[in-house]
Amino acid sequence: MSTSDTTTPTPVITLTDAALKEVKRLINVQGIEEGGLRLGVKGGGCSGLSYTINFDDKIGPHDQVFEFDGVKVIVDAKSAIYLQGTQLDYHKDLMGGNFKFVNPNANKTCGCGESFSA
Repeated sequence: MSTSDTTTPTPVITLTDAALKEVKRLINVQGIEEGGLRLGVKGGGCSGLSYTINFDDKIGPHDQVFEFDGVKVIVDAKSAIYLQGTQLDYHKDLMGGNFKFVNPNANKTCGCGESFSA
């Protein structure tokens, strides 16, 4: 008789309440019904690596999917290495709002907060 591991993996990334609220608002405004929020890392940016954030309706075989209060967050395997322990936050002020990655693995970040080096 085989047993399967039913434990949920620890999420690579977490969302603050503010980030979760904004993602839900965007999903509602854009009418997104499938997929989820894709977070990732790509080469480039002034510090070597830059964050990516968008909605995606495709989940690949090497993607990790985590659910936060009904919101799916998709992270590809390569990005997961750089995003381990990262928190996605959202700040709104008089000039508008923006998402902020709080990444404990970043050795250096640029002034705009959109790129980093590990």
